[in-house]
Amino acid sequence: MIKLNQPAIKYTLAAASLALSTFSLNAQATLTGYTSGGQDVVYSSVSDVTWTKDANLLGSMIAADSSVISKIVAASTNNIGSLAYTVSATDFSTTVLGRTSWYGANAFISYLNSINYAGSNQWRLPTVVNTTVGFNTPTNGTTAGDELVELFYSELSGTAVSAIPNTATFDNEQSWVYWSGTEYADNPISAWSFGTSVGRQRFSDFKNLQYYAWAVSPGKIPAVSAVPVPAAAWLFGSGLVGLVGLRRRKQQA
Repeated sequence: MIKLNQPAIKYTLAAASLALSTFSLNAQATLTGYTSGGQDVVYSSVSDVTWTKDANLLGSMIAADSSVISKIVAASTNNIGSLAYTVSATDFSTTVLGRTSWYGANAFISYLNSINYAGSNQWRLPTVVNTTVGFNTPTNGTTAGDELVELFYSELSGTAVSAIPNTATFDNEQSWVYWSGTEYADNPISAWSFGTSVGRQRFSDFKNLQYYAWAVSPGKIPAVSAVPVPAAAWLFGSGLVGLVGLRRRKQQA
């Protein structure tokens, strides 16, 4: 008869319980930071998008390489949105790095896609689904889109009439205004934006005004195949059964 080591079993069960608890906590987290393609990004399980960790990536890029603006202009098209427009260096602020017109923000997105930033070529500006002016919109967390509202209220626990929380999850969060990629339907010379200084969604913004641009990519990048944990577990279990059987045969011999 095989005698099981009770203390060892208790220790193994405790370790397994702790691992499961840790997994459960991580599974409940709505923002997950990681590195993709050598770049830091953050996955949002609420909006199912990946954000750049640097909330002012455009400003950081310009600070590191002044030629980035010309590269962005070269990557842009003359048909951004419903109105023809030719992006130029004047669309980018030279006094506050990272602020740009709506057209410049879209050109910046095109540039990120052209360099396959963080392993993705599907970057875009956040979108607005609930096209109403206000604070915590009704579609927060229930409809695809509205990523800036969801990030501010659901994931960063921001409050109305307060600035965006400064957390370790992101870098360079700006308490100002961020562009969305959604045009204002009643007047295409304007686009929707989100005021991170007060947590307010807004639309009365002319596209030539200079705000910040924060890029998102659909889903979690890169697309990683699931690790076959169940198969590994079966192999491990089979090994244990084999060892037990071998020990039993030796005892019977």
